Amino acid sequence: MTVLLSRPLPSFPAIQHRRVTKSRPSIKTSVSCFNSKQSFKRDYTSVMIVPTGVGAAIGGYAGDALPVARALSSVVDCLITHPNVLNAAMLYWPMPNALYVEGFALDRFAQGVWALKPVHQNKVGLVLDCGIEEELRLRHLQVADAARASLGLPVVEYVVTETPLQVEKWIDPKSGQSTGRIKHPESLLRAVQALIKRSQVNAVAVVGRFPDDDFEDTDDYRQGMGIDLLAGVEAVISHLVVKEFQIPCAHAPALLPVPLSPSLCPKSAAEELGYTFLPCVLAGLSNAPQYLVKNSESEHGCILASDVDSVILPIDACAGPGALAFAQSKANKPLIIVVEENETVLDDTPDKVGIEAIKVSNYWEAIGVIAAHKAGVNPQSLRRNRISNLQCTSLLPTNGYAVQTASTNG
Repeated sequence: MTVLLSRPLPSFPAIQHRRVTKSRPSIKTSVSCFNSKQSFKRDYTSVMIVPTGVGAAIGGYAGDALPVARALSSVVDCLITHPNVLNAAMLYWPMPNALYVEGFALDRFAQGVWALKPVHQNKVGLVLDCGIEEELRLRHLQVADAARASLGLPVVEYVVTETPLQVEKWIDPKSGQSTGRIKHPESLLRAVQALIKRSQVNAVAVVGRFPDDDFEDTDDYRQGMGIDLLAGVEAVISHLVVKEFQIPCAHAPALLPVPLSPSLCPKSAAEELGYTFLPCVLAGLSNAPQYLVKNSESEHGCILASDVDSVILPIDACAGPGALAFAQSKANKPLIIVVEENETVLDDTPDKVGIEAIKVSNYWEAIGVIAAHKAGVNPQSLRRNRISNLQCTSLLPTNGYAVQTASTNG
């Protein structure tokens, strides 16, 4: 109905001696531009994994898999992924239906040991390595204050470790992926324990002082060709905290600014915007799901591994604990999708590790497969000549003689 406000309302003759009564309150009806439809399907949940420190062509640099996560989150109801996918140093993109799950926790979730409990907000604590120089420490504290004041993030307190963590990093000569260790893990764990006890934090951001590389050591990475030398030991640090305390944790390295490069690859550029990689970590941890040991009492309102409908992986990174757990699931086995365009230094293809997977050329195709799967459509039916004639299963009675062996191929 169109109402023309410029046209005068018509006048009517007055009616004499009309009885006037109080009118009843009018009932207002709400008008919506969208037709609300009740859904009778459960939420579609997808897991996106890009392992850390393996030189992934997409997701092996500074948050360069984040566009994939953004696109995927618009198709699925719930996206579960990890910091290596969502973190982009100074950059971050909030997605209401994405869950920020640390890698070790994601493995335990896939194995059916832990459940994910979505939250509205966490109390985030910050651990700073006492090996960080005073000026660099101040930079990180200013970032935390900016996140609190400008974004309203619930960062409640920070603590400095008693002794330097002394981070060491190297490339594994067998696998080719980056890894490392911290010499004083007990110092980190004491600091986290203090935050939990004193401030009741339930999520922790860790900033460790990393050794500054020679320019030549990081040149390939800055050009979008090498391996992230920091990522492997970052995962070691967060795994340590999550395994011990079962709360969300993510790490941001503290480094001195690198010399300006005129030929920087866009995939690596997010790490050169400022003095710290902390903003994305604080944003992710602020509403990361809590980790609960799975049992009959804790499952209410939680997401379980059996709720996962599909898993997306790089083509040659299928041997991780989480990937294998999903692929070998006995009940409600999810659809495994591997992306050929996303290669890593690993060589763990579906054929070599013995798992069933749908191979796609790129993430465009992967998202299309997921859209079809969510709609209840066989993805193969969208391809040319991929549906063959229906086959008949033979029936074998207890005496071992076949009752029927006919085929419907005719």
